[in-house]
Amino acid sequence: MQKIKWFAVDIDGTMTINGNGMVNLDALFKLRYLVKLGYHVIYVTGRSSIEAIALAVFGGTTQIAIGENGGVLSTGPSKHQILANKERCLKGFNLLKRNINHVSQKSVFPRMSEVVLERTFNLDHGNQVFRNNGAALVLVDSNYAFHINETNVNKGFGLEFLMKMYGISHDEIVSIGDSLTDIPMFRKSRYSITFENSDQIVKDNATHVVKGTNGNGLINAIDLVFEFKSHSEFL
Repeated sequence: MQKIKWFAVDIDGTMTINGNGMVNLDALFKLRYLVKLGYHVIYVTGRSSIEAIALAVFGGTTQIAIGENGGVLSTGPSKHQILANKERCLKGFNLLKRNINHVSQKSVFPRMSEVVLERTFNLDHGNQVFRNNGAALVLVDSNYAFHINETNVNKGFGLEFLMKMYGISHDEIVSIGDSLTDIPMFRKSRYSITFENSDQIVKDNATHVVKGTNGNGLINAIDLVFEFKSHSEFL
């Protein structure tokens, strides 16, 4: 078994303390400490990868981010690889507007690969519209917003691209997150950690569950890794 070297970390709900993105500074300190020890921290988020890179720069963590639910890989402020087609998502947005009331875009940082919507309508209804019209698109709920993505694009898709790019084994990554959008990321890493307040389906798809909310769960997740390292579960 290879040694853990990478931590793939969701942002909203995992290291934030409110719905507007305020970061738990103790959790950020913990991530910064990981980097000082020689680990790599990748933010894997539904937010823009530019937001995640900015967090990495000012927080002192590794400047690698997967944003837009796997649609963009950023390795610097102006180094972005776009992995999905935003034009298809915009067509999906127009399709939803024609078929469902109260569909509107959310005010967010500019997106390169997806469309972000307010959570003002039924998610299942929206996905049914896509299926009925043969659109290869999916609506996902990050608990922050609804996102229109291509059906093959998710956090696992983006993480797998990064793993191939850097030659990373699934044994070398711990993934940490709290929502349905994190499950594809969990499936790309041998170890995955979520929280007791996560939905049951998220807990069922994680290898470990810890206590804690509002960023404190992230601290507990990192502590769990080091606790298990001492017992050789995480090498």
